[in-house]
Amino acid sequence: MIFSIARFSLYFQFVFLTLQGFDDHRVLALPKTSENYSLQMRPGAPFKIALFADLHFGEAETTDWGPGQDVNSKRVMNTVLDDETPDFVIYLGDVITANNILIANASLYWDQAISPTKSRGIPWASVFGNHDDALFEWPMEWFSAPGIPRLICPEANSTHSGAEACSFRGTHRLELMKHEIDHNALSFSKNGPKELWPSVSNYVLQVSSSDGPKSPVVYLYFLDSGGGSYPEVISTAQADWFRHKSDQINPDLRVPELIFWHIPSRAYKKVAPRFGIHRPCVGLINKEGVAAQKAELGIMKLLTKRPSVKAIFVGHNHGLDWCCPNEKLWLCFARHTGYGGYGDWARGARILEITQKPFSVKSWIRMEDNVVHSRVVLSP
Repeated sequence: MIFSIARFSLYFQFVFLTLQGFDDHRVLALPKTSENYSLQMRPGAPFKIALFADLHFGEAETTDWGPGQDVNSKRVMNTVLDDETPDFVIYLGDVITANNILIANASLYWDQAISPTKSRGIPWASVFGNHDDALFEWPMEWFSAPGIPRLICPEANSTHSGAEACSFRGTHRLELMKHEIDHNALSFSKNGPKELWPSVSNYVLQVSSSDGPKSPVVYLYFLDSGGGSYPEVISTAQADWFRHKSDQINPDLRVPELIFWHIPSRAYKKVAPRFGIHRPCVGLINKEGVAAQKAELGIMKLLTKRPSVKAIFVGHNHGLDWCCPNEKLWLCFARHTGYGGYGDWARGARILEITQKPFSVKSWIRMEDNVVHSRVVLSP
């Protein structure tokens, strides 16, 4: 009975938000009680996504500086949402700085971070970054062949044993995702397959045409690139999951695909522009080297072989906002959105605009001072 009440509560929350705010948006999101989450475009209108990256809420929470940065981050998001009126928002990792949060329930800061989007009735999805749960290193001896550490900690005879080695301050990825899903009817985030845990935010969403859910326009894939309580990699198991899932739902490669994770792959280092940004790359800031994942375990090989994959979007590097072509797809950074984290570059957000007939993906960056720059066509 409790489960049923919870489901009905989420449904009525969805209906209320729909009546309150969805008339202003171009997208129809099915209620959370649906087995397959789907986003549906309005007839004749593009589908617009705002990417909020590296917000870092909760950083230095015991100081005057920290809460002030969270206020500034909300201001940036409010500006972008008011200027762009997106249909969907993607939180592209490092929503919070969990390793700086002294309270056990870091989801309180997560709630603050999503509040500008939620208050407008805009649906969203999230993917985890390296700061979203507290820093904790998995010893290499815990790893199995697929690259996934065991969920149960080793016994006392291990060199990394006991409660001290298996605990860390903060809120786990699974707890954060459960909280977001249970308390937000408009969140389209998912826990992902259990066989991939503790790598959590691995899932796919479908954007459908106005004709209905049987007419997909684009698939949005989300992958947990690790960090914090998980190694900074996309494992071979995650790559296998992507291969099986994409072959299942898009076997003829007819439907375009966009990919989202937090920490750039090593392929980003290969295409990174030097001494500024020059064509064919497009962007405004190139102020640091690419901080890539610790290893390349197969996901990029899969993606570059799929002509349906048009672009990959990451955060993590606050001083980079470029898009560069890599073989037949684009590798793009978002713009640092939050005032938490390192760097004093101006804040903003990458915007994606997807059209159906003919299909295209266009992108630009909307800044906190309302300026727009770095327009690029990522797919004809």
